[in-house]
Amino acid sequence: SSDWPLTAEVMSSLAASEKSSPNAMGPKEVELILVKEQNGVQFTSTTLVAPAQTNPSGEEERETWGKKIDFLLSVIGFAVDLANVWRFPYLCYKNGGGEEKKAKGCLCLIYGVPWIYFVMSIILSPAGVGFTVILISLYVGFYYNVIISWALFYLFSSFTRELPWVHCNNTWNSPNCSDWADNSSIGDIYKATPAQEYFERAVLHIQDSNGIGDLGRPRWQLTSCLAVVIILLYFSLWKGVKTSGKVVWITATMPYVVLTVLLLRGVTLPGAIDGIKAYLSVDFLRLCDAKVWIEAATQICFSLGVGFGVLIAFSSYNKFSNNCYRDAIITSSINSLTSFFSGFVVFSFLGYMSHKHNVALDKVARDGAGLVFVIYPEAIATLPGSSVWAVIFFIMLLTLGLDSAMGGMESVITGLIDEFKFLHKHRELFTLFIVVSTFLISLFCVTNGGMYVFTLLDHFAAGTSILFGVLIEAIGIAWFYGVDRFSDDIKEMIGHRPGRYWRLCWKFVSPCFLLFMVVVSFATFNPPNYGSYMFPQWANLLGWCLAMSSMTMVPLYAIYKLCTLPGRFCDRLAYAITPETEHHLVDNGEVRQFTLHHWLVV
Repeated sequence: SSDWPLTAEVMSSLAASEKSSPNAMGPKEVELILVKEQNGVQFTSTTLVAPAQTNPSGEEERETWGKKIDFLLSVIGFAVDLANVWRFPYLCYKNGGGEEKKAKGCLCLIYGVPWIYFVMSIILSPAGVGFTVILISLYVGFYYNVIISWALFYLFSSFTRELPWVHCNNTWNSPNCSDWADNSSIGDIYKATPAQEYFERAVLHIQDSNGIGDLGRPRWQLTSCLAVVIILLYFSLWKGVKTSGKVVWITATMPYVVLTVLLLRGVTLPGAIDGIKAYLSVDFLRLCDAKVWIEAATQICFSLGVGFGVLIAFSSYNKFSNNCYRDAIITSSINSLTSFFSGFVVFSFLGYMSHKHNVALDKVARDGAGLVFVIYPEAIATLPGSSVWAVIFFIMLLTLGLDSAMGGMESVITGLIDEFKFLHKHRELFTLFIVVSTFLISLFCVTNGGMYVFTLLDHFAAGTSILFGVLIEAIGIAWFYGVDRFSDDIKEMIGHRPGRYWRLCWKFVSPCFLLFMVVVSFATFNPPNYGSYMFPQWANLLGWCLAMSSMTMVPLYAIYKLCTLPGRFCDRLAYAITPETEHHLVDNGEVRQFTLHHWLVV
């Protein structure tokens, strides 16, 4: 407020001069707020209200994160997902405990951290690769949201005095149901625990389907849970990072609180120490097994999420001078530590289950949905106050899934809005269209045979295709654009060029590693299966069509550009592999990509 009296006439002249000033940054409005009137003089306060900033082309400036911590929590929340809980601990146990961690740590240094640093420095992906990662994220959303709906279903089911997966006398149980406490021959393939039958027969109703060709109608219970998940996603994303950046304060931090509480409870259980010892066991001979390295590398790809376009989408809302190097170190470190920490939680309970039922640890250790929806609920059901522990556990799964789903959906929305500028003004409607479309496709996964659709999507949607997408991205930026130019851009952003270690990883180590992974994934392909059910040939063909639909975006877009650019083939090729800002050099016959120096410089 002002210390000296301003009359209405003075304020009017101030407003007029402010609007007509040629040196003003843009049009401003003056808001008059009457405070009081004393001795015939009006005391007022003024507020200059600037309209939305626009760039020289007339478009609105890109929004940015409200706070730096919003970005970090969003990236961490996406990277720390269900895979940290249900896959990494099992791989450590299966592949010799400490050796899996050593393999992952080594690959994280030569691939994981350099590549997070790489993608966080990119403003926008090359168009062909951009469409590839958008499709991959969209396909993953079709079934990832279903996992969250399962967690929500279990959460609702946990608000009972006695958990429904405790015994075998329920309407959904089969004659093969057998309680571990009463039957030590649970290793028999013809037996099933109450928790296993609850998941497969009460939740999925898979017994009412003969296979992927017999899906049936969507079940209303899971459909309702899926609808709640979609609604939560929509209202977290509809206003952009301003809203999603606030939601992650809960979804990204809650899992750490719950994991800590579960660990404190788990280590007090009998047999927990044996489980932790198995988790940390060391078998140096396993390092000679190529499968250990392949599985460690695959886990890095999916755990850090470098191929889903999410990190690029999130980073594009940062200020230009954001320190992407620091962000990459923080994100990869927290992700690895979370995976390691969650292993203690998981295996303390698995050791307890092994001790309680007097069976070998490998009888209870498994990964995927079988761990978090069968083994863990089984363990929780034996604890005093089991309903409370179940609620806590499934809240953790819900928050783990939601922030990762938000990241995947945001990469789709941001990528398409950036490509088709007219969608900027209709973000709310476009977001609604995307989430509703995802919901409709996901309905196939909540039918009686939905688990077969889920398995097919999980096997094909983001396997080889995601490795291929990252490989093309590596070649496009590190080789065609050039590591030297890319490093100069980073210097402009953060004030210094990346060290030689990072540049060598980007140009040689990471592309070679990714190429090896793509070849191996094709060579070692195995058709999907669910238990003893083998998918028919037409289902495998459909899965490959799904995988190839995203991979073909790269050659299709390349062909499109070559056909639409002017000039001879050599001219079109030069334009296609040269950034638009250097097209004037192509007109003068100066094409960096046609020189040997460009391909050798690091």
